[in-house]
Amino acid sequence: MNEEQLRRKIELAGPKKPSMKRRKQDHDYQSRRMYMITMATEGRQPLFGTIVGDPRKPFGSEEAPRIVPSPLGEAIIEQWRGIPSYYPEITIVAFQLMPDHFHGILFVREHIEKHLGRILNGFKTGCRKAFRTLCPVEYAAAQQRQAQRQTQRQAQLRGQHDDSHGILFSPGYNDKILLRAGQLDNWKRYLADNPRRLLVKRQHPEFFRVQRAITWKGMTFSAIGNLFLLRKPFLVQVQCSRRLTEEQITVRTEDALRQCQQGAVLVSPAISPGEKAVMRAAFEKGFPEIILKENGFAPLTKPSGKSFDACASGQLLFLGPTSHSNERKTITRSQCLGLNDIARLLCE
Repeated sequence: MNEEQLRRKIELAGPKKPSMKRRKQDHDYQSRRMYMITMATEGRQPLFGTIVGDPRKPFGSEEAPRIVPSPLGEAIIEQWRGIPSYYPEITIVAFQLMPDHFHGILFVREHIEKHLGRILNGFKTGCRKAFRTLCPVEYAAAQQRQAQRQTQRQAQLRGQHDDSHGILFSPGYNDKILLRAGQLDNWKRYLADNPRRLLVKRQHPEFFRVQRAITWKGMTFSAIGNLFLLRKPFLVQVQCSRRLTEEQITVRTEDALRQCQQGAVLVSPAISPGEKAVMRAAFEKGFPEIILKENGFAPLTKPSGKSFDACASGQLLFLGPTSHSNERKTITRSQCLGLNDIARLLCE
């Protein structure tokens, strides 16, 4: 392909859209490594089962949240467990079926002959066959929707093949690569907690939906969490120089906690060690906070860990003054100053 052809291809494709399904550049997807894989159904259809239980009950109890798989969901689990029978180099570590998506952790113990993506496509093919057998009506409808979309897209792409949608799973997958100690345990906890998190989100949808074009004091944000915190009469900015000593940070923290007891809502990007310490202390005591993020939010972004439950209780609001980017970038000094300026304006 010459330079002119490449330029033309880029023009037709348009700007690269943010995507969580792109592979990590320069990573060998045939080498020994552990992955967490996520796949969603086409159109996020809840085909795999139903979540039941009480989100207030502890994990492991009979009434704790859990999924009751549909026959198709059972087939998905069977297909996932069957991967090692085709690829003995792979061990299934864990999985979590959800109504409209699937999480799985697998361990490639030694070099595999095929790219991981081809192996996962084989898994999808087996699931698609089960879909056709177990849900013939839904399968036929999915085929028809795909054909209609391809007809529309082919006209736009001048006859190029379009794989923007699948029959059962949407094309592609999201992968996370195990890189550090403790990450696997976090993955397992996340998978096990997924049913509870879904029930909590259903009970408080307003706190977990990414909201766009929120205008406040002449500024525009995307947001996740409790927007009513912006209306609180007592907003206090937390800004700490990196030169503060531990003793000075302790004084700042004690002062901030006193203000919180008087009804203050703390506002900060929580970037410097002092800012993180103050915001963490207030968070652990259950005080409300507004946290500014240097990156925006993808459509399905949601808080994790303790922040998830804090969002459910209305304790947190995340504000992103910029559009979302999947690229990992080190925050610059000018960005830090800009976020602190925003925090100051919110508190005026």
